[in-house]
Amino acid sequence: MSEVFLNGKFIGVVSDAKKLTDSFLEERRKGKIHYSINVLYEGALDQVNIESSRGRAIRPLVVVKDGKPMLTDKHIEQIEKGELIFSDLVKQGVIEYLDAMEEESALVAFFEGELTPEHTHMEILPLAIVGLCTSLVPFGNFNQSTRLNAGSKNQKQALGLYAANYLVRMDMDVNILHTPQLPIVKTIMHDSSEYEKHPSGQNVVLAILSFDGYNMEDAILLNKASIERGLARSTYYRPVISEELRYSGGLIDEISIPDKDVKGYKAEHDYRMLEADGIIHPEAVVAEGDVVIGKTSPPRFLSSLDEYNLTTSSRRESSMTLKHGEKGVVDFILLTENVEGNKLVQVRVRDQRIPEIGDKFTSRHGQKGVVGLIVDTPDMPYSASGIVPDIIFNPHGIPSRMTMSHLIELLGGKAGALSGRYIDGTSFESENHEDLRKELASLGFREDGTETFYNGRTGEMFKAQIYVGNMYYLKLKHMVANKVHARARGPIQLLTRQPTEGRAKEGGLRLGEMEKDTFVSHGATMVLKERFDSDKVAVPVCVKSGLIGYYDKRRDRLVSPIFGEGADMEYVEMSYAFKLLLDELKSLGIYPKLILKEKY
Repeated sequence: MSEVFLNGKFIGVVSDAKKLTDSFLEERRKGKIHYSINVLYEGALDQVNIESSRGRAIRPLVVVKDGKPMLTDKHIEQIEKGELIFSDLVKQGVIEYLDAMEEESALVAFFEGELTPEHTHMEILPLAIVGLCTSLVPFGNFNQSTRLNAGSKNQKQALGLYAANYLVRMDMDVNILHTPQLPIVKTIMHDSSEYEKHPSGQNVVLAILSFDGYNMEDAILLNKASIERGLARSTYYRPVISEELRYSGGLIDEISIPDKDVKGYKAEHDYRMLEADGIIHPEAVVAEGDVVIGKTSPPRFLSSLDEYNLTTSSRRESSMTLKHGEKGVVDFILLTENVEGNKLVQVRVRDQRIPEIGDKFTSRHGQKGVVGLIVDTPDMPYSASGIVPDIIFNPHGIPSRMTMSHLIELLGGKAGALSGRYIDGTSFESENHEDLRKELASLGFREDGTETFYNGRTGEMFKAQIYVGNMYYLKLKHMVANKVHARARGPIQLLTRQPTEGRAKEGGLRLGEMEKDTFVSHGATMVLKERFDSDKVAVPVCVKSGLIGYYDKRRDRLVSPIFGEGADMEYVEMSYAFKLLLDELKSLGIYPKLILKEKY
């Protein structure tokens, strides 16, 4: 007897497991059992597993019987005429959905020519073994798996046109590429997913070449003239949101220009751009610290007396300002109500982003890199025909990563650009790269994609032939303008007295144990001392008891927690975090005794 499990739970036994599995599949193909339920007979364990749980990934495959696919030419003709749709094929049992479990019992062929009597299924399309983003990578089957994965992930971070109505939307962090293009080298997925409606990259001329060492370690070089012509320009949008909240006792926030008697009133200069309603005007140029929405709130803590006399308690300032490091132009203002019916104000700020050193770019093959230098056009290398590349890519990024498709795309892009056509780079079914080489040769170029290049500074010819072509490049959302951060003195945390954390809060850059070791190994003692006194504090310590005492201001003397006034006390410099640790230990009933020695 074989055990039967439904979604991992035992539901009974059956005498003939093979018969149950076969009849289950038959009924499912007839449409009597829902297409999303999968079954697997595991011979080694002698058990039948049936899965119908939610969240499983299932994928369609063509059913194969006796070495022949169930999908015939007649089906395809009917689909082309519009007589059949995909769901009809599923109902007829021509196509069925398999999950990872049932796929264990299937033998799937890529192409019809590979079918044998042992095969149970065939791929609708070889490209279907990868996901949507991965299928957008041209010549993906020539790539190393890790890089194909990276190329798929990178496309999700590229700037483009994410929605056509972005001008009337209030989304959090939004980047729009100004002149996105459709790639010259594309796959059938670009057509199926209507990629031309939301493109996210640009076709550039790319040369593979080392240049002054500025493109070491995956960095890329950009041609200054290309940037001036609008290469990879984008706009960054970010909203500032404020609402009038209601508090107990009938109190409410008020969006307006704060009066001078308000607690925490900033300088008059900060409110200069607000209009009469307390909201900034469109097209105002703003920088960090500028007030965008003026707002006052009732006092935080009302004493019992104040509750009866609200006129005495002054309101506090709670305006919305631009955070540390932000700047831009006020683009759009939306006045509306929140769910509770209170006034809600949203101000969208835009900022034009021109590529700069530190911005991140990538091809579709996981070859990501940051801009290492923007080269003046006269210094850029140029080809014998006078072509100046937009991007210079380092040759050392190719051998160890084995991204062949990166090189094939360069070749294909060049052939496509010269002959004015799109190149099909669909994985497993792409155009033959040998044909592309022949096409390039027929257009009067070297068939291997290389060209003679000249040094822009000296005019000398390079000794080596340089590999150059057209490629689809993506600008990623990781821009240095959103990440650049430095601080000297600034805000500190209340508890530890150490600098706050993070760029938005104007935080410090933490030095850990390993960073400390670098100073120690360099013998940079004073740097080490300076770096580690962000929370330096001098505390009075009782020499006899070794406990931290305190200073009595009224009597102007130091007091020991055990021996009281007049005890021998000394000030000791320590980190406030360490003083905090001593307090924590005392709360646990541990006696942290400090044994003091003279400082020689």
